[in-house]
Amino acid sequence: MGSSDLLSRVDACVATIRQKAPGFAPKVGLILGSGLGAFADSLERAVVIPYSELPDFPRSSVVGHAGKLVLGFHQGLPVVTMQGRVHFYEGYEPWQVGFPARVLCRLGIKALVVTNAAGGINTNFQVGDLMAITDHLNLAGYNPLVGPNEDALGPRFPDMSHAYDPAFLETLRAAAKTEQVAIREGVYVSLSGPSYETPAEIRMLRTLGADAVGMSTVPEVIVAAHMGVKVAGISCITNLAAGLSKQKLSHTEVSETADRVKDVFSRLLTRFLSNLGKSL
Repeated sequence: MGSSDLLSRVDACVATIRQKAPGFAPKVGLILGSGLGAFADSLERAVVIPYSELPDFPRSSVVGHAGKLVLGFHQGLPVVTMQGRVHFYEGYEPWQVGFPARVLCRLGIKALVVTNAAGGINTNFQVGDLMAITDHLNLAGYNPLVGPNEDALGPRFPDMSHAYDPAFLETLRAAAKTEQVAIREGVYVSLSGPSYETPAEIRMLRTLGADAVGMSTVPEVIVAAHMGVKVAGISCITNLAAGLSKQKLSHTEVSETADRVKDVFSRLLTRFLSNLGKSL
């Protein structure tokens, strides 16, 4: 696919959203991962758009990903949220995995908040912990920027030195302190999935400096960096990675843990957005 074709597809999707939510100009975009989509239900004056109504917008086939775009206000702050995302392992091309984040950025957001369910690699982590993402390792074997570059979207070789904005991280720390929510910090590593990692792979990832592992998020962060949009990231540690517990890994455990911590997660996100809104 040519770069101009990507731009036209993104702009067609943006035009459809603006038609369905006329005059709405979001300042923050949120991508809500497995089991974390409930936050979008709290938005005021919400406009809900199923992904199926948006041209070229990929649809998730995974349980816990509702597949809806929700636009609305959070304490007066205009936000656009994705209830669920797509993954490379579902059979999508790299550009398609990054497409939704491109649409959010093209809508004019100033900040992107990415969230996910992740396996804990750091042996100090416990199930149910929240982790602020400080950096990432892209070991998924693909990059959403592969192919012709569209200069109107960003440079051929985007800098990733501060993929997760340091100022946003400080704001997240402050929000956690105010809400008395314990928050970990660490490096998120992305693999392609859909199989979970082996104990040997987890030992390797720990040696490389990873604290949590998942199958998403990194493509969206790369796309945001490409388009000059600052990012904050939060992982919910929904299970301990392979070899760290006797329990078999399952998506059911992921969903159950995410549901259990959704109130704490929502509280942290609410305070963070409130603080973030003052600086945008």
